[in-house]
Amino acid sequence: MSSQQKTVDYIVEQSAGAGTMTAKKMFGEYGLYCDGKIVALICDDQLFIKPTEVGRAYLGEVTDGSPFPGAKPYFLIEGDRWDDADWLAGLVKTTADDLPAPKPKTAKKG
Repeated sequence: MSSQQKTVDYIVEQSAGAGTMTAKKMFGEYGLYCDGKIVALICDDQLFIKPTEVGRAYLGEVTDGSPFPGAKPYFLIEGDRWDDADWLAGLVKTTADDLPAPKPKTAKKG
């Protein structure tokens, strides 16, 4: 089952206070980016935040979940938490700040 566009749009809207938020379709699901860093996955209408130590501290009690079979565990954020835009933006911003900058893409040889 893939995620609904309205779920993706809602999460992007609710986390907009974290920075420039975008969602990109990936393998039928979505990657959630904050200021160019991938911070989360949206799979089967569920939000999975990349695990970081500061994210764990921010959450306090953590529920781990796997966005797809064989994936490393992510922090599963329950749907009722998405309604608090300030809280969600804080989690996304905290996570993005703790992740390394994306590697620059190499130019394709023509």
